[in-house]
Amino acid sequence: MTAHVHMYNYFGGVATLLVPDNCKTAVIHTKDWYTPKLNATYHEMAEHYGTAIIPARVRKPKDKASVEGAVGNISTWITAALRNEQFFSLEELNTAIREKLEAFNHRTFQKKEGSRWSLFHHEEFPFLSPLPTTPYELADFKQATVQFNYHISLDGMLYSCPYEYIKRKVDVRVTERVLEIFYNHNRIASHKRLYGRKGQYSTTLEHMPPDHQKYLEWNGERFKQWAQRIGPNTHQVIIAILSSSRVEQQTYKSCMGLLKLAERHSESRLEAACEKALNYTASPSYKSIKNILATGIKEISKPETEKPTKNTFGVTRGANYYGGKYNDK
Repeated sequence: MTAHVHMYNYFGGVATLLVPDNCKTAVIHTKDWYTPKLNATYHEMAEHYGTAIIPARVRKPKDKASVEGAVGNISTWITAALRNEQFFSLEELNTAIREKLEAFNHRTFQKKEGSRWSLFHHEEFPFLSPLPTTPYELADFKQATVQFNYHISLDGMLYSCPYEYIKRKVDVRVTERVLEIFYNHNRIASHKRLYGRKGQYSTTLEHMPPDHQKYLEWNGERFKQWAQRIGPNTHQVIIAILSSSRVEQQTYKSCMGLLKLAERHSESRLEAACEKALNYTASPSYKSIKNILATGIKEISKPETEKPTKNTFGVTRGANYYGGKYNDK
């Protein structure tokens, strides 16, 4: 495909027809010569340039006889001519090939007037279609399944698509710079391609379920302000949770869960539970606060004026109850 792009750029236009061999990079199978199935990338390239592809028939060398002859001439006048020269970079080699190619094209014919260059520019170039605004970018096509987190995984990276497509199989078009996701030939997502460390995410906000979108709107400062309205102890616990991870965003779920406990129990009880937890540790967790509210809720809500009854005896019942020989007088 890249060779075609360079060819069109060199010609300065696009041919109406392409007649390739039946290689796998062009034709997937040719059970019926009239309806050959083309490689997806090759077909897309032809669509980009607006040209038609008509593969040569199998074992029919006359379909491309002139091309085969040109290949032999190129081998003689360029490849063989440079065989004894030494090059130290690909750029040097390409420059030398370009010089030989220009000399070959301007070389006059033996049996007719003109050269390949003059023949092309006077008889063939006027029939070429103009080049598109941008050259074709080589693409690779793959399939993937949308995971439960509304992302697909490709080459160790994760890219989002609308959550409605969870568990669906999608087609993925990958270029050097862009990744596009299609479902039933309709594009549903597009991302800049990720490189580097594996496990990176490219997530579009609109692809997320509504509840996940609201979650992303939160940040550490908002959690602190919400906790401060409940009480100083809750505020201190939120600060501790936010500091418990090297990546603050990983603690947002715990912060949200902790503050939501006020809706289930009450703000006063949550504040009391946080105070009790801070008496034991400077870094309480959401789980510890939740356990205090579930198991010690009566102790937390007990009025401060209520005092336990003091028992002056070592046992609750006297010796007479157990059949002792001493009687109270």
